[in-house]
Amino acid sequence: MKDRVKIGSHYVGAGAPVYIVAELSANHLQDKGRALEILHAAHEAGADAFKLQTYRADTITLDSDRPEFLIGGGTPWDGEKLYQLYEKAYTPWEWHGELMEEAEKLGMDCFSSPFDASAVELMAQLKMPAVKIASYEIADIPLIKRAAALGVPVILSTGIARLSDIEAAIRACMEAGNDRIILLKCVSEYPTPYSEVHLNMLPTLERTFGVITGLSDHTMGYHIPVAACALGAKLVEKHLTLKRSDGGPDGAFSMEPAEFAEMVKHIRETEEAMGDTDYHLTPAQEAERSGGRSLYVTADLAEGTLFSEENLKSVRPAEGLPPVYLDKVLGKRAACGIQAGTPLKLEMVRF
Repeated sequence: MKDRVKIGSHYVGAGAPVYIVAELSANHLQDKGRALEILHAAHEAGADAFKLQTYRADTITLDSDRPEFLIGGGTPWDGEKLYQLYEKAYTPWEWHGELMEEAEKLGMDCFSSPFDASAVELMAQLKMPAVKIASYEIADIPLIKRAAALGVPVILSTGIARLSDIEAAIRACMEAGNDRIILLKCVSEYPTPYSEVHLNMLPTLERTFGVITGLSDHTMGYHIPVAACALGAKLVEKHLTLKRSDGGPDGAFSMEPAEFAEMVKHIRETEEAMGDTDYHLTPAQEAERSGGRSLYVTADLAEGTLFSEENLKSVRPAEGLPPVYLDKVLGKRAACGIQAGTPLKLEMVRF
């Protein structure tokens, strides 16, 4: 599979900067002007891409009063019916094209998560540069095959996926002729406790499946995305809103623009600091080697004097013989007269 793919105007994967995605989700609060404002805030904060979700309430669930359609389990949406939640949360489909055009003007990519076949068709019509399969759709193999058939990179979020689900999803992409896959470590808890993140799984996913990996993060703050980048994540996705106090289904665990910008800053600093894998010294480190230790004569010596621990010492700076020579020089005689404070050189020793 590919270790580097292109999404719109950006490369993702080997040798490329971390690709940072701002997730709009439901934070538009059904106001297109607000959605555009969040898009511009994402751009100003340094995001590479803006992500939407493409569904309507009736394409993602049923309008049913049965108990299984009532949300519970300690989520931010407990007590609501699924249908009611998605009626509030969905992004009107007629906005998608305008948001894409505005993102392109800003030099950003814009793509979405489809939740049924009609959503994939809309993404095809709009020529979106990537497709993301949301965590709860990881087992919808027909949807994944349809999305992969678009021929654009497929981003798979692993939130509720067992290893067998990930294997099946990747196989579905491959069967559709698409090996441009990005696998995101994700935890479907909102917000996610730090203890539930298990970032050490990131390198495991990369080794196991041989794909580009990243993080879809629902923790509070920027620390987890930054740590993920140090572990090899090539894509980071975070929800973005204008102010958490504005509310909305996802507002409580979303970042505000200043926080998002801080995250981008720390990610860029972290990837710069990661550097090379082969051990070597920088030019500055090489220059600083002169500040290390070496052998210095500590007393005035006449020619023929025996070197001893009383007249020879390992000190800074490194102008003399390296300290490894100490045992070889002790007991030998001075080949010439030497003043105290002189760095010891080979030609000063009679071997």
